[in-house]
Amino acid sequence: MNRYRTIVLVAALAGALVLPAPLAAEAPRHVTIASGSVDGIYYPIAGAIARIVSDARDLNIRASVESSEGSVMNAQLIRSGEVDFALLQNDVAYYAFNGVTLDAFTRKPVKTMSGIFTVYPEVVQIVATKASGVRAVRDLKGKRVVFGLPGSGAEQNALQIIEAHGLHERDLGSTARLPATAAVDQLKAGLVDAAFFTTSLGSPVIADAFGSGRLTLVGVGTSGAETLQRKYPFYTIERVAANTYPGQELEVVSPGVMAMLVARSGLPEDLVYRFTKAVFESLPKLRAAHSAARSLTLQTALAGMALPLHPGAQRFFNEKGIAR
Repeated sequence: MNRYRTIVLVAALAGALVLPAPLAAEAPRHVTIASGSVDGIYYPIAGAIARIVSDARDLNIRASVESSEGSVMNAQLIRSGEVDFALLQNDVAYYAFNGVTLDAFTRKPVKTMSGIFTVYPEVVQIVATKASGVRAVRDLKGKRVVFGLPGSGAEQNALQIIEAHGLHERDLGSTARLPATAAVDQLKAGLVDAAFFTTSLGSPVIADAFGSGRLTLVGVGTSGAETLQRKYPFYTIERVAANTYPGQELEVVSPGVMAMLVARSGLPEDLVYRFTKAVFESLPKLRAAHSAARSLTLQTALAGMALPLHPGAQRFFNEKGIAR
C-alpha cells in the first residue's frame, strides 16, 4: 500500500511539472508623440492624448511626449522614424508630403506620413498698429511688416496672403522674420507697422499686445479667404469674433490652417484604429487639456485634412459614417 501511494505521489508531482506556466503579460509597446515647445499649445494636447491612449485597456501601449521646434521638425521626425505620431500644421503637412514650397521638403517628400485627424484651427492673424493706417492687406504696401520665422509655415501663410491681394514682398517697405514674442515687442514699441501670427484664437501673446490699446486686427475678408482656399486647399475660413482681444470692436474674417495629428504610415492598422477610437471615446479629457481643443468633434475631425488617412484612422471614421 505504501509503495502504491509513493508511485501515485511521484506521478502527480511529475504531472504538475509539465503543466504550462501562466503566460507573462505582454510588455506595453512604447510610442512617441512629437509636440512643440513646452509653453505652447501642442505640448498639453499631446500630453492629454498620451494619457488617454496609455490608459486605454485594449491598447497596451505607453505613450510619451517629445517637445520640439514645431511643425517642420515634427514632419522630419516622422520621416526619420524617430517618433510615431506628431502634431503639426496641415499646410506644413501638405508641403512635406508633396515635397514642395519649404526648403526642408522641396524634392524631398515625406511619403511615410499619414493623417489621423485635425484638432483645431490656427488662424492667420494680422495685427497692425492703429497709427500705421493699415486696415486691409493691400494697405501693407510700403509698410514695415514682420513674418514668421524663416522656413516656417507662418512665413508661407504671410507670403501667400499678400500674394492673393496682388502684393509681393518687394512691395513692402521692409520685412523681418521674428518669433511671436519678438514681433509683439516690435509692435508695442512702434518699430514695425504690422505682423503676421499663425496661432489659436485668444493667444495670450496677442492678447497682451492688445492691452496697449494701440493695435488693431486686420482681416482678409471672405473673398480673400476664398481666393486663398481655391489655390491652397488646406486653408479654412475662420471668423474672429469681436472682443476676442481687448479693444477689438469688429469681427474679422481670416484664413486658418488646422493643427492635425499624423502618424508614421508603417504603424499597424489595428493599433492606429484603436488609438483613434480611444481618443474620440475620451474627448472630454482632451478638451480639458487646452481650450483650443474644445471645438474638436467627430464632425470636425477631418476638416482641412491635407493627407491621405492612415488605414486605421480611415477604418474608424468609416465606422462612424464620417467622410472627407
